[in-house]
Amino acid sequence: MTETNRENLTLENYENEFLYKENKSNLNISFNRIAFIFFIFIMICFIYSLKVFYLGSLNFKLQPKKIEYIKQNSRADIVDNNGNFIAKSVNTLTVGINPNLIIDKKKLLINLQLIFPEKDFSEIKKKINNKKYFRLEKELSQNQIEKLRLLGDKSIKFEELLTRIYPQKNLFSHILGQIDDENNGISGIEKFFDYELKKRTDSLKLTVDTDIQFLIREELIKAQEIFKNIGSTAILMNVNNGNILSMISLPDFNLNKRAEIKDVKYINRATKGVYELGSVFKTFTIAAGLDEGIIEPETEFLNLKKQISCSKYTIKEYDNKIPSDLTAEQILIRSVNIGSVRIGQKLGIEKLKSFLEKIGILSKIEFDIEEVGQPIPFRWGKCKLATTSYGHGITTTPLQVAKGYSIIANGGYDIKPTLIKKDLKNQVRKRILNKGISEKINPILRKIVSTKEGTAGFANVPGYEVGGKTGTAQQAIKGGYSKVKINTFAAIFPTSKPKYVLLVLLEDPKLSKNYVYNYRNKKGSYTGTPFNTAGWTSVEIAGKIIEKIGPILATKYIEAN
Repeated sequence: MTETNRENLTLENYENEFLYKENKSNLNISFNRIAFIFFIFIMICFIYSLKVFYLGSLNFKLQPKKIEYIKQNSRADIVDNNGNFIAKSVNTLTVGINPNLIIDKKKLLINLQLIFPEKDFSEIKKKINNKKYFRLEKELSQNQIEKLRLLGDKSIKFEELLTRIYPQKNLFSHILGQIDDENNGISGIEKFFDYELKKRTDSLKLTVDTDIQFLIREELIKAQEIFKNIGSTAILMNVNNGNILSMISLPDFNLNKRAEIKDVKYINRATKGVYELGSVFKTFTIAAGLDEGIIEPETEFLNLKKQISCSKYTIKEYDNKIPSDLTAEQILIRSVNIGSVRIGQKLGIEKLKSFLEKIGILSKIEFDIEEVGQPIPFRWGKCKLATTSYGHGITTTPLQVAKGYSIIANGGYDIKPTLIKKDLKNQVRKRILNKGISEKINPILRKIVSTKEGTAGFANVPGYEVGGKTGTAQQAIKGGYSKVKINTFAAIFPTSKPKYVLLVLLEDPKLSKNYVYNYRNKKGSYTGTPFNTAGWTSVEIAGKIIEKIGPILATKYIEAN
């Protein structure tokens, strides 16, 4: 190889090596750039992830308070005897206002008034001026939610709360009672079983029947339209176990529109109302005489006067045509005042008092709600014995009268009225009246309804063997009596084997000139009431109730104890 060729080869190798180093250098630079960019990307992702995690942790810290709040205020559902919901808890979205975050108060109020036109905005203005957070609305429609969100106002706050809803609205208002804004019971079943409702996971089952409750309430409302009475109550109870199938008091109120009920007209007349109930007490007097063995249904009372005096008071008969010689049975059928006094006198104070105590008339009744009235105490004496014998000068509640009639009708067994469904298979019944009392008194109660001498013919519904006793009394006021009538009918049926007691009370019913009465024991009808006594008002309504609910009782509760 020549020298020239060797030099050319060396130069070529040098140039190739130079090109390789140059390319390698360029490759390293490119790789470093890519690695740097990738590093920057990783760091950005890392920082973003940290931010997301931080924000998520804040949300996580706030969320448990909300969940815990819901758990603390949860309440078990309440169902009727057939498992129908009558009180239920659901999650709802509520809206509140934080006045401290309001930018334009005038604009906000205008917008809110457009969304909630039915609200009293004078009260809302006051709340805004107080600068404290307040709830604006508890139940929101989807449309209202969307409109509120579109406002974009920072002062508007949404909150998820556990809300109590009552599907039947007014139907069980006096039984269920109310709760406050924190889901705490403040009246009725909601208050009495407040602790249990917060702890239990299953539903609380009551003895009431929604269908029967509806039908009875419907008839009481019709009665108000006819007789213009200021209030009324009805109780339907199983005479053998005390289960209450229905308990109505009018006026009532919509439980879904929570409000503080202060007006006395909204009291539960069935349990809280304390009344002189008049002649329904005559059944107790006769039953006491039978229980003590002092009289029998055929025991005669001769030369009964039409009026007697006791101290400064005069006791009269409502009908001077009533015969002077009557049996004990006839005294009850024809509702004779003087005859009842004579039986009371044969009994004496101690025996009549003892009987009334045994059946639970004189003391405050134990019950499943707190709204229970206390009978007015009085001092016994000769005149008090006389008036008590026919139901005047002595007070009690409709529920206590229903209990008393149940004991008399069921063979003399004590019962405890209840709204709570219980297992009664192993129930041990205690007899507090003599055996055979029912066999003597029930046929008499049947004759009051089924015979022309009786005062309750409008309740003689075919097929149900209705028996019962009427009571017409005047509302007691300080030092005397008003013109306001308290009309009561206590019915039992069927009298051959009693299962139910139905008590109907109308407060201050008026004469009805246009109402048509259809006689059940003969053809024809009668228009207008000659009297606004129990026989023409409470009895009429009780008969219509039994006509309506009788088929349900005969089918749904055919095996009732």
